[in-house]
Amino acid sequence: MRVLLLYPLFPKSFWSFDKALELVGRKVSLPPLSLTTVAAILPQTWEFRLADRNVRLESEADWYWADLVIISGMIVQKPDMLHLISEAKRRGKRVAVGGPYVTSVPEAAQEAGADFLVLDEGEITLPMLVEALERGETSGVFRANGEKPDVTTTPVPRFDLLDLRAYNDMSVQFSRGCPFQCEFCDIIVLYGRKPRTKAPAQLLAELQALYDLGWRRSIFIVDDNFIGNKRNVKLLLRELAPWMKEHGYPFRLTTEASVDLAQDQELLDLMIAANFTAVFLGIETPDTESLSLTQKFQNTRNSLIESVQKINEVGLRVMAGFIIGFDDEKPGAGDRIVEFVEATAIPQALFSMLQALPNTALWHRLEKEGRLLDGDDEANIHQTTLTNFIPTRPLEEIAREYVRCFWDLYEPSRYLARVHRHFLAMKPNPNKKKFKVPEFSDIRALFTICWRQGIKRDTRFQFWRQLFSIIRHNPGVFETYLVNCALNEHFAEYRQIVRNEIEAQLTEYLAAKAESNLKTAELQEPAVL
Repeated sequence: MRVLLLYPLFPKSFWSFDKALELVGRKVSLPPLSLTTVAAILPQTWEFRLADRNVRLESEADWYWADLVIISGMIVQKPDMLHLISEAKRRGKRVAVGGPYVTSVPEAAQEAGADFLVLDEGEITLPMLVEALERGETSGVFRANGEKPDVTTTPVPRFDLLDLRAYNDMSVQFSRGCPFQCEFCDIIVLYGRKPRTKAPAQLLAELQALYDLGWRRSIFIVDDNFIGNKRNVKLLLRELAPWMKEHGYPFRLTTEASVDLAQDQELLDLMIAANFTAVFLGIETPDTESLSLTQKFQNTRNSLIESVQKINEVGLRVMAGFIIGFDDEKPGAGDRIVEFVEATAIPQALFSMLQALPNTALWHRLEKEGRLLDGDDEANIHQTTLTNFIPTRPLEEIAREYVRCFWDLYEPSRYLARVHRHFLAMKPNPNKKKFKVPEFSDIRALFTICWRQGIKRDTRFQFWRQLFSIIRHNPGVFETYLVNCALNEHFAEYRQIVRNEIEAQLTEYLAAKAESNLKTAELQEPAVL
């Protein structure tokens, strides 16, 4: 069986970092871990080709070669996913589709012509697909029916199928699921509230596989809450730290975690020892009332500002997610988020309008209340999309506040100032990695950053002043500081994209609203004799 694995296009987003990646000659931040894992679960007697369309488009030779096409993706990849299903069927190919998008909303893929829907987690449903193909079946829908796989049986992903030169980071996974109950989150819907973890030896085997392939850059542990099972994650870290030391700290590690990480000093120390350098926190909002309403109670128990500062000070760069548009939210929510971000000096603050994702508690509540907008029940995790439901305060007020605050957050001088304050407070990484001669692309990137931000941009004097301040007061963070300065190239462009797209949608929304109001007024106008 010859299998063509296709990963659909992503739209430009907060995390695409196009301009920054261009500096180091790379195309994409992260690879499709889903498809490399799929290739590892399927029979190894089969042949595989992987085309990440964010790196390269599949060729006609790829289409001709394939006996089966497998596509996986997220909600934001929906347009290209449906396009690929259509292209496969046009060429007479059998198509199997899976991943979080079709697991939540299978109807669109069925209507597009997909032969097989491989839903839920692949450790359970991919063997069902294999058995169906061996029986000669030409279609089918495979579900786990509530069963969750034991991820200690998950094989090492087929990293060898990737063009490693195209990616800035690699990705691995240690756990699935999250113990919390945030109303808007679909992770607990897809993977459950009981975090399931791999054995430490499994993750070390995955890291060894990447090491053997020559990978020496950053690795993102993609768990939605890496510390969801603190006991097991500590067991992992106690084995990971000596492995990293023995190998000369070949990777910098990044992950996602709940903000209660700040209250566990042992866990923080173990992460630093294992060479974690950054963590993404789901803060959502500094408004306690909104956090309680959306059932994110874990963020209400301790000072969020103090938690962020503690995590930063031990040596972890903090990234964070924020949302505007919660029910009963008071005006100025966006401004309060900006104030929080400035107070904590978080460089990268992901800022989005609330979306009701399919089958979440929020989605079901809004559906029951009749507040989901027609045709928008699929939602979209994106920074350039209006809410897909009727909020409790005027949508135009939320949208204009959102645009203004996103614009202010990523004003170039303001962003650079946050980066400087964040890294100035950060403890340098104590782990000494083996000396490596810088690649030409890295040297070129350094000179390009200095040229663009130190000479070409209006922020030139600020750039040099802050750069020398870091060299003088905290030289141990210099490299990562400069990398974060480089991201200014992306955000300076992306904030304009956010403004343009949100304002265009808002104009369309207001025009439709005005037309609806006019029709209502005409119907209510008394007849004239």
